[in-house]
Amino acid sequence: MTALLVVGVVGLVVLAVSLLLGDVLDGLLDALAGDTFSTAVLGGFVSAFGFGGAAADAAGAPWPLTLGVGVVAGVAVGWFAAWLTRLVRDGGSDATPEADDLLGREGQVVSAIPADGYGTVRVLLGGHVVRVNARADGPLEAGTAVHVTSILSPTAVTVSPHDPLAAPGWGELT
Repeated sequence: MTALLVVGVVGLVVLAVSLLLGDVLDGLLDALAGDTFSTAVLGGFVSAFGFGGAAADAAGAPWPLTLGVGVVAGVAVGWFAAWLTRLVRDGGSDATPEADDLLGREGQVVSAIPADGYGTVRVLLGGHVVRVNARADGPLEAGTAVHVTSILSPTAVTVSPHDPLAAPGWGELT
C-alpha cells in the first residue's frame, strides 16, 4: 500500500507542476497528438491510480483487483482532466461589442441633448455601461429614457425618447 500512496503523491506533484508551470512535458510527447498525454492528464491518471489502488488495498482486495481498481480510477480521472483541458482551451469568449450592437438598446441621457447638437447617453451593452455621443430630433433633458434608433459612427448614435408606459420593461438604467 505504501508504494501505491507514493505513486499517488508523485501524481499530485506532477499535477501541481502542470497547474503552476503549464505543460512541462510539452514537446516530449509531440508524437502522441491531442490532450490524451498532456501533463495534467498524466498527473491525474497517476495520482488516481495510486490513491485508488491504495484504497482498494486498504479494503483488503487481492493484488490483481487492487491494480484493476487503480487503472479504472486513473482512466476516469485522466479522461476528466482531458475533458476539462479541452473545455478551457476551446471555451472561447463572447465577441467584442461593437457600435452596431447598440442599435435597438435602451439607454438614458447623461448630458442634455440640444436640438441641433450632441449630448451624451449611456447604454447597457454586454454587461457594461457604454457612454456615447447622441443626437435626437428634438431637445432631451438629462435623465430621459431613450431608445437607440441608428448608428452615426463608432462613438455617436441617434436616439428617440422612450415612453416607459408604451413598452413594459424599458426605463432608466441604474
